[in-house]
This record gives sequence, C-alpha cells and structure tokens, in this order.
Amino acid sequence: MTAKPIVSLLSGPNLNLLGTCEPEIYGHDMLNIIPAQAEARCRCDPSRGGARAQADLFGAPLLPGLAYRDTLVDAGAEQALIAHIEAAGLTPFQFQQWEGKRLTRSYGWTYDFQTGRFAPGEPIPGWLAPLRSRAAAFAGIDAASLEQALVIEYGAGAGIGWHKDRPVFEHVIGVSLGAPATMRFRRRRRGGFDRATADLAPRSIYHMQGEVRDDWEHSIAAMNAPRWSVTFRSLR
Repeated sequence: MTAKPIVSLLSGPNLNLLGTCEPEIYGHDMLNIIPAQAEARCRCDPSRGGARAQADLFGAPLLPGLAYRDTLVDAGAEQALIAHIEAAGLTPFQFQQWEGKRLTRSYGWTYDFQTGRFAPGEPIPGWLAPLRSRAAAFAGIDAASLEQALVIEYGAGAGIGWHKDRPVFEHVIGVSLGAPATMRFRRRRRGGFDRATADLAPRSIYHMQGEVRDDWEHSIAAMNAPRWSVTFRSLR
C-alpha cells in the first residue's frame, strides 16, 4: 500500500515572531526550527516515507539510528558560535597521562577521564540555547532532555580516536563548524570490522541513537584546517 503524501501549510502575518511573542500561548519554537521538527517527525514515521527521509551518507542506507542534515545554521550564526567557543575558556583534553590536540569544555555534566567520575557541571550557557533547540527539533526530542553540552576546538592535526560515548548517555547530537570533517564508524565482527564513513559538512548536524550509538564505535579523522563542534547529549 502506497502512503498518501501529506502537505502542511503554515501561514499568518507575524510568523517571524513565533517563539518570541507571547510564548506562553504560541510556544517557544521559532519559525526557523519548524522545518527541522517536521523533518524529524517524518523520519520517525515510516508511513510518511521515514526510510527515504533518512537520506544515505555512504551510498547505501544510513546506519540504523543515524540521521544527518547538511545545513543547520547559516554562515553568520556559525561565526558567532565559533567566537563564543573561543571565548569559553577551553582547556586541553586530558586522558590519563596523554594530552590531546583539541581543546574542550563541558556543561551540564562532566566526565573526568583521569578518575572516571561523572558529575554535575556548570549550567549550559544561554548562547547555546538556540542551537540546543534546533538540535532537539532535528532529533525529534525535547530540548530540556539534552542535559549535557560539549564544545571542542580542533587544532591542526587534531581528531578523535575510536570510542563509544559513555553508557550513561542516550541521544548524541553533533553540530560541525569550520572545516569539513570525516566521521568514521566501525563495528567488530568475526574476522575484523564492519566499517562506514560519513562526510560532515560545515554547519551540518548528525544524530546518533539506538544501534549506531550502542553497537558502533566512531572517530573523527585528523584535519589540517581549524574546526569546532558542539555536541549535545541526553541521559538514559
């Protein structure tokens, strides 16, 4: 049975005021995130072409639980976010005795790779609130559920090695800023690994949940040009 297409029309004289004018009546969602919300609902509903809506990154269907979109913010917003990140007091990533080439700062919750301690941290700052709302809309979840934010500045030659996010996290949503990047995935199998790669465009967003979040490791290949990222996570 072929699903019938659904067309939604939104009209009105003051749509530019959505989310700011009388939010207690009309809600907090601004006009620029409504397309992402509709896209997320389509992805979650197979009867509305959900499988097709998850366009592939690899020349094959997306890994189960992985969604991607080329452009989340415009160039002006990207530059504003980069400026905020650079002013946020980032520190070198530390893993035991090893110091990485990237600078990081966590909000909401922190994880100490030296001690393994997971604890509440500083509140997520206001300048991340609009991006958090857009990221949540893309994933089809409540923005309030994204309780942790991680900002990263990648120096020349910096990347991220193979890993899975900590088990305490469920949804993982990343926004790429600056230079393009390559995200790599692998899953152990008998005799080796299943592998996939994804090109992350500047200003793009990805969302990991379910199988790709729990069963696959991921990494970011080292880059020669500057790059920044913002990652939001929800708790299980």
